[in-house]
Amino acid sequence: MLTTTPDSVSTLPLLASGVHSYASELFGAGFLSFFTNSVFTALVVIGLLLWFSRKATSNMSLVPHKAQNFFELIVEFLFNQVEAVVGKEMAPKAFPLLATLFIFILVTNWLGLFPGVGTIGWGPGTGPLSVKEVTEPLFRPATADLNMTLAMALIFFAFWIYWTISEVGVWGFLVHTFGPKGGLRGLMGMVMIVIFFCVGLIELFSILLRNVTLPMRLYGNIFAGESVLHTIGGILDGKGAVVSFLGSVFLPMPFYFMELLVGLLQAMVFTLLCAVYISLSTAHDDSHGEEHH
Repeated sequence: MLTTTPDSVSTLPLLASGVHSYASELFGAGFLSFFTNSVFTALVVIGLLLWFSRKATSNMSLVPHKAQNFFELIVEFLFNQVEAVVGKEMAPKAFPLLATLFIFILVTNWLGLFPGVGTIGWGPGTGPLSVKEVTEPLFRPATADLNMTLAMALIFFAFWIYWTISEVGVWGFLVHTFGPKGGLRGLMGMVMIVIFFCVGLIELFSILLRNVTLPMRLYGNIFAGESVLHTIGGILDGKGAVVSFLGSVFLPMPFYFMELLVGLLQAMVFTLLCAVYISLSTAHDDSHGEEHH
């Protein structure tokens, strides 16, 4: 796990001036070294989602209250989108994971834009009122941590293997990946067997590569957005307390709207790619393929 612990930190929460490429240990090295600020932020997101889902699904009625109505709207919309990609057969199986990934990534991305996330923490200084910058943020967007995005990709990959083997079997997956297409026979058929075997090796490599491209795409976009916001907000640092404060508030404002869009798009891209991978590997034959389409 990529973490850091500064030699000396102040106990006074302050404003940060930059974004580290690694998560920070909140309790230092030792038994709780895994508990970083990104893990803490992820737990906050999970708590908020559990609280809202509990609030929305308790005391459900035929005439839904506002929370229940909003919750049902989200579930119905996401289920329809998942079903359109993976098909009616796989939708009930894949929906819980895909919907959870989408909602968690979206809320995490947007929570990173709240004041204090990534900007409040502890830093070194010569006195209680002279700390220059934060080196240990209390909150860090979980999707701006490569450990978190990689963990989500690996969890999906484990489910993908299970669903693929359950639907088409090991032999069916090998035939689909390496088997020749087109029904050619004779010498041309032998040539096509070799060609499709090589194509299958490339496909197998691309499947393994998904565990790199999925987390890196999400991490890169969110971390880049955090860096841009911090850089723009610190342009007027050193121009006086009032000017620096106003610059840190108003200069990044247009970029916040852009990051809202980026956060939504990245959640959609991550989830949509996962759904497409499921659809490609669980199609049985032409008849099933027509049903999926």
